[in-house]
Amino acid sequence: MPKNDHRKQRKTLLTSPGTLTYVGEQTNFKTLIKRIEYNESFYQEEVASTLEACTIHKVEGAQPHVTWLNVTGIHESNVIESLGRLYHLHPLLLEDVMNTLQKPKIETYEDGHLYVTLKMIHGHEDAQKSAWGEHISLILGRDYLISFQEEHSGDIFLPVIERLKASVGKTRRHGADYLLYALMDVIVDHYFITLERLGDQLEDMEDTVIGNKISGSLEALYTLKREVTFIRKYIWPLREMVSTLIRPDAPLVSKRVFPYFRDILDHTIQLVDNLDTYRELVASLVEVQLSAVSNRMNSVMKTLTIFSAIFMPLTFIVGVYGMNFRYMPELENPNGYYATWGIMVLITFGMIVYFRWKKWL
Repeated sequence: MPKNDHRKQRKTLLTSPGTLTYVGEQTNFKTLIKRIEYNESFYQEEVASTLEACTIHKVEGAQPHVTWLNVTGIHESNVIESLGRLYHLHPLLLEDVMNTLQKPKIETYEDGHLYVTLKMIHGHEDAQKSAWGEHISLILGRDYLISFQEEHSGDIFLPVIERLKASVGKTRRHGADYLLYALMDVIVDHYFITLERLGDQLEDMEDTVIGNKISGSLEALYTLKREVTFIRKYIWPLREMVSTLIRPDAPLVSKRVFPYFRDILDHTIQLVDNLDTYRELVASLVEVQLSAVSNRMNSVMKTLTIFSAIFMPLTFIVGVYGMNFRYMPELENPNGYYATWGIMVLITFGMIVYFRWKKWL
C-alpha cells in the first residue's frame, strides 16, 4: 500500500460518517459510466454522458428488463454522490465505494439495496512483482445493478458484456440477481488464474530449494509468503459472504439463482483449501531453506575447526623452536630441521587418518 494511502486514511478517521472522500492512489482520468439494458429479446448499450442518462426508464406495457450501470472510476466524489442521490443509496454505502482499503463484505440496507464489495486480484507473470487488488463494489437493486471499478486500464467485466451481446448462456434470461452472480463469478475465476500462477512459482521455488541453490531463495520465499497472505486476506471472507446470499431470507436474490451462488461457494472453498496448502508449503520451504543455510554454515565451521585442530600442534612446535633461546640442544643438530619437518608431517597425517576413522571428514 502506498504511503499516501495511509495518510489519506488518517485524514478520514475523524470525519463525519458518510463523508465521501476517495481513499486510494491518485488518478486523473474521467469517470466512465456505461449503461446497459437487456432482457431475453433485446440488448442496448451506451455511454452515459449525463447523470440523467443513468436513470431507469420504465415504459408502460414494455417487457421487463435489467439495467446495469458499469461505472469505471471511483475517485470523483461528485459523480458518486450524484449517483447516490439518483438511486437513493445510503451515504455509508457510498463511503465504502470510495474507500479502496475496505475489506470484502456484504451488507443489506433498509432502502432495498444489497451491497457487495470484494477485490479483483491482478497478478504478474514476473515472479519479482507481487499481485495487487482492485477495489470492486456491486450494488443490487430491484431489476438493476450498479458496479464500480477502480481501474481505467481495462474492463474486468468484459466477458460478461460479450456474453450479453451474443445472447449466449443464461444471463439474458435471468434478472439482476443472476447478473450479480455473473460478475462475482468472473472475479472468482481470476482468483484461480492467480493461484495457478502462484502454484507455478512455488513449484519452481521448491526445485530451487531442493537443489540447494541458496542465493536469493530466502528473500524470494518471504515474497511468496507475503503474497499468499495478501491473497488469502481477500478470498477468505468470500465464504461467509456467499453463504449469506443463499440463505432463504436473502433479499433481492431469487431461489432459482441459489444453485449458481452455491457453485461460487464451492469454488471459494476450493480456493481457500489451495491457499492453505500453499501457505503450509511456503512455511515448509522456509524451514528447509533455513535448515540448508544452517547445515552449510555447520559444514563450513566443521571444516575450519578440523583445519584449526590440525595446525594447532604444528603451530606449537613452530612456536617452541622460534623462541630464540641461546641453548637449545636441537639447534646444534645438523638434521634437526629435517627431523622437525618429519614430525610435523607425521602429526598431520596421523590426525587426518584419525578424523577419517571418526568419520569427521
